Amino acid sequence: MKMIRLNQLKLPVDHTREQLIHKTAQYLRIPAADILELQIVRQSLDARKKPALFYSYSVNVTVKKEEKVYKDACRRLGKANVLLTEKTEYLFPAEGSTQQKHPTVIIGMGPAGLFCGYYLAQHGYAPVILERGADVDARQADVEAFWQTGRLKPDSNVQFGEGGAGTFSDGKLNTLVKDKYGRNTEVLKTFVKHGADPAILYQAKPHIGTDVLSKVVKSMREEILRMGGEVRFHSQMTEILTENGQVTGVKVNDTEVLPCEQVVLAPGHSARDTFSMLYRKQFPMSAKPFAVGFRVEHPQSLINMSQYGAESVKGLGAAAYKVTAKTSTGRGVYSFCMCPGGFVVDASSEPGRLAINGRLAVNGMSYSGRDGKNANSAIIVAVTPADYGSDHPLAGIEFQRGLEQRAYELCDGKLPVQRYGDFREKVTGEHPAETDGVQRSGSEALEPQCKGAYEWADLTGILPAECNRAFVEGMDSFDRQIHGFASPGTILTGVESRTSSPVRIERDEELQSAIRGCYPCGEGAGYAGGITSAAMDGIRVAEQIASQFAPLQR
Repeated sequence: MKMIRLNQLKLPVDHTREQLIHKTAQYLRIPAADILELQIVRQSLDARKKPALFYSYSVNVTVKKEEKVYKDACRRLGKANVLLTEKTEYLFPAEGSTQQKHPTVIIGMGPAGLFCGYYLAQHGYAPVILERGADVDARQADVEAFWQTGRLKPDSNVQFGEGGAGTFSDGKLNTLVKDKYGRNTEVLKTFVKHGADPAILYQAKPHIGTDVLSKVVKSMREEILRMGGEVRFHSQMTEILTENGQVTGVKVNDTEVLPCEQVVLAPGHSARDTFSMLYRKQFPMSAKPFAVGFRVEHPQSLINMSQYGAESVKGLGAAAYKVTAKTSTGRGVYSFCMCPGGFVVDASSEPGRLAINGRLAVNGMSYSGRDGKNANSAIIVAVTPADYGSDHPLAGIEFQRGLEQRAYELCDGKLPVQRYGDFREKVTGEHPAETDGVQRSGSEALEPQCKGAYEWADLTGILPAECNRAFVEGMDSFDRQIHGFASPGTILTGVESRTSSPVRIERDEELQSAIRGCYPCGEGAGYAGGITSAAMDGIRVAEQIASQFAPLQR
């Protein structure tokens, strides 16, 4: 069915649904009663005239006398702002002709594995999902206990367990991946079906928060089970079995053999033991670029003032930001995983002495309300295989481990924190000055908002010296965009090292490894960069398997 698409409809942020309908009718010069259906396609914030803030909308409308209304609107408003569109539905491919001998086995239950399993189960394939960690409820208890006591469970933590690393994050669902096949929309619709706010379907920067995401993940798992799939927790794939270059099965927990011909490899970016096993088994892989840096905390009121022109705006919640810079040496510095009103969390996953982590990594997390007093994001510096000191495919992992070990040793496992003024002075010999002589941000009194114990320390020995200099150059650049960003009192926490996988497991146009029947998938395999893009890649792999194989008849 055709609908009229209107772009660039603007209304104050505190408008009502009725005002949106009235504005649409005004644009089309028709009575509001002639609008039969209105669907919001996209909502974004226009803050160019702050503190006057507006929402800008794209909407689809069904109206009486559509052809006449459309032609009149095109003449007055131009085809850039008015066009005809049709409702489109996502189509999963028809099943292939080759009969499966065993169910598809999916390794990992992060977004990629979860969505791959969900869509295969939905179409009758009854996959088996192996997750080395715990279910999301047990996992939450394990993570909270770790933050309180420092005792780490190696397979049930911020990195491992149902939902993957994204479960303990801000739950951001925006992506830069192009969506001509409708997979992005499918991901959002699936989240809504399982408990997310329907507004994520049209928000420019959707998020659901860690508290909501955990419930969504659990609901999706229950649906997979209802549709005939199988989910096994505390079940680590310890070896992929092959014969003549073809997958024949997987070994679980070093003991049980599970026969299969199709294995989806979606282990997440922190499954370092899995990457080592794949290297020994001669799966083609290569080192890839990623980025490292620190979590940076500011007062949320500072970010609100910069983005909104006010310290708080009713109905908008905590403001977000995105900043990027290129240093004088050409190295990129940028914000990543920005968490408005959030917390810095201990995201370690490798144990050391006394059963606590010997290597330390941090991440950011927000609850759905985003109501914490601090904003935080990772400010990270791009690194490439040239920085790793080796051309080995796993050299990026060893580079990460070195950073994390130095971070751990600073405070014997506690999160090391430092004020930016002290960090900058150690790196450059200069202390940052307030840009107008006034401590507007109040950041000298700012205290860390952390999940996990922290201790003040000197962070300058964690990253390579060139990365430290690039970090400072980037921070000073961002201060020109957001006044107070590089205030001396801004808090840094180290080390942010798990931004993406440092490894790519090679795959071809059929999404398979050179070891046939193995489908590398998602962020850990090097093909995604966040919750939504990983979920989309999981759907894509499910489509590929379905287009080749008919489901096993049980």
